[in-house]
Parts: sequence; C-alpha cells; structure tokens
Amino acid sequence: MQTLNVGAGRTDQEYKAAEEQRRADLLAESRADANYFFVAALLAGLGTGVLLVRLGFLVSIGAIDLLHLYGGRLLADRPLLGYAAAAAWVVLLVGLGFAAQKGYRWAFLAGVLLYAADMIALAITFSWLSIGVHGFFVFKWFQGQRVLQELRSASDIPT
Repeated sequence: MQTLNVGAGRTDQEYKAAEEQRRADLLAESRADANYFFVAALLAGLGTGVLLVRLGFLVSIGAIDLLHLYGGRLLADRPLLGYAAAAAWVVLLVGLGFAAQKGYRWAFLAGVLLYAADMIALAITFSWLSIGVHGFFVFKWFQGQRVLQELRSASDIPT
C-alpha cells in the first residue's frame, strides 16, 4: 500500500524535492562531523610534539602519556619510539577522517571507541582539560555516525 500525502499541502514533486534536500543536508552534516578527525589529528600532533611544537598543556593523548610515564626507561634508550607512536596516532586519525568523509559509519564508531578508551588513560594521568577535548570529539563523532544511520534509513524509504 502506498502512503499518500493527504493533507500535507505538498505535491509529489515538492515532497520528493524536500526529501532530496533532507538527504543532502544529512550528508553535509556527516561530512562536517568527519572533519573533526582532522582537527583531532592536528591537536594530537601539537599535543605530542610530532609537529615539532609541543603544546601538552592544551591537549594530550592518554596512551602516549602512559607510554612516557611507564615506559620512561624504554623511551630513554629509544627516543624515536615515542614519536613513532604519536605519529601512528595522527596517521590513524587522518585515515579515519578520510573514511568518515566517504560515508563509512564504522570510522565514526572506531573514533568514538578510540577516544573513549583514551579518556580512561587521561583520567589515570589526571589530564582534565584533555578529557574535555576528547569528550567533545566523542560527541561530534557519535553525532556523525547517527546522521549516517539516519541517512541510510532515509534512503531506504521509497520515493
């Protein structure tokens, strides 16, 4: 049975145009949320010193902080190991950003899980400002995956 737009005050063409506009808005919102992966990668690079400037007071990565805290002797013998781990974190975020921009919902979910786990590490190191920044990114990436889910469900509706 086909649902009719009785009483909606719109023609079929207006309804289809409104649905297409809604899909375009959802896609734009998803891509805007995906851009936060690149912001997170920039802040992670600044917070860990990968970009040759270290602003650790602004934001830090809990896993890298724990590596420095508990692996101090290891990092003293191999100083590039810390930078390699930080660079891998930044590359991972950039890769997730590209995947999220292409519309892969798993990229948003991976970012949420990665940063939620890192928030636990930040709590161990008492980096409260960084926990707030991580929470912001988790919120935006959760919104992004929710928007993609809504976009997919809207695409399933026959027009």
